[in-house]
Amino acid sequence: MFLDPFIKCPDFTGFSRLLSGSQRVGYDLEHKFNDNWQLRSVFEAAWLDQDRGIVFPRGLEEDNRTLRRGLDEGPINARLFNFDTYFVGKFATGGIQHQLLTGFNYRRDEQESFGSKPVRALAPVDIFNPVYNQPIGEVIFDATEGKSNANTYGFYIQDQITLLDNLKLLLGGRFDIANQRIINNYPTNDSAQQEVFSPRVGIVYQPIPAISLYAAYGRSFLPIINVFEDRTISKPERGTLYEVGVKADLNERISATLAFYDQTRTNIRTEDPNDPLRVIQVGEQNSQGIEFNIAGDILPGWNIVAGYAYTDARIAKDNSFPVGNRINGVPENSFNLWTTYRFSEGSLKGLGFGLGLFYQGERQGNLANTFQLPSYLRTDAAIFYEQERFRAGLNFRNVFNIEYYESAFNINRVFPGAPFEVQGTVSWRF
Repeated sequence: MFLDPFIKCPDFTGFSRLLSGSQRVGYDLEHKFNDNWQLRSVFEAAWLDQDRGIVFPRGLEEDNRTLRRGLDEGPINARLFNFDTYFVGKFATGGIQHQLLTGFNYRRDEQESFGSKPVRALAPVDIFNPVYNQPIGEVIFDATEGKSNANTYGFYIQDQITLLDNLKLLLGGRFDIANQRIINNYPTNDSAQQEVFSPRVGIVYQPIPAISLYAAYGRSFLPIINVFEDRTISKPERGTLYEVGVKADLNERISATLAFYDQTRTNIRTEDPNDPLRVIQVGEQNSQGIEFNIAGDILPGWNIVAGYAYTDARIAKDNSFPVGNRINGVPENSFNLWTTYRFSEGSLKGLGFGLGLFYQGERQGNLANTFQLPSYLRTDAAIFYEQERFRAGLNFRNVFNIEYYESAFNINRVFPGAPFEVQGTVSWRF
């Protein structure tokens, strides 16, 4: 007889086994030809091998205490290669100054999984009095096996043009060629290629030296591939952003920014409410909001960074969820404050302290808007010592050990925030 091989853990679903190994290698090179032109090239290669056994919730019974569960086991191997090379140069055409950025980006993603086991049911548990080590049940989903790869070639150019001393224009664009291929056992073998141009335009005007008014427009493109969650080639995610704002230098040490934005995203991936192992794409999401940030030195050695955001994020078009529902995990109101003080002279020179407040308002727990995550205010702190190239510090997160929830996939998968924790760091700059 096979028994539930997982032990009790705080989310009542059981313990998820994950054996993982990863390697990463790369370089970051920069070369200056002269004072006006330079070249930068960055490369990264990463490998990830996982052997996982995931216990996932399948919903509560009508008594609101009996939780149905499932078991998904199997290996996943992934590889990522990313290469980015670009030129940055300054030149003039007549009396107009230019700062040109142009380059090429290549990214390859590979994933494969063979030897996976069928997804099986686990005996349900009472969330208020769970009993584990129960027999493993019947097959509820066939094993997901297959491999996928995606190649993205990006060519981009951007020119920051100084028309006048107080007027600058930004013109840019990126052309992407993305091809994807999936081979799996559903069968949904497929291949696709997308060719997309994404423009970017911006303008900055300074009526007086201390005030900068700006406006921007841009499009984005993100090819998506994951044979183990989508089981087919997903549509690429697209985005459109409009933003206007003002930046003000309040004095020589403190500046503030106020921005208004409207962002639309299509083909966003989210968990399938009818199958917790699959991902679906919602039609269109729209976010409108206001962001205010202020940063600088109040006094010598005393620094502050603070921000407030109001966000109205909703489903704009979809066939699975009601239009007008709020986007899960996005608070309507959020606030952050981080301030530090470092002694700059005397016997305590180099010693510093930090204190931060982080507020997240009430958030929807799922796209169906059937439950909410409560708001919370978390307090962090730090103590550090800096001297030339040496730095050592202690960071204290959730100082008052409050109970809060960071995010949720659905009503059965809610993730609590970490309790009080301390992290120490030591660094030396070469």
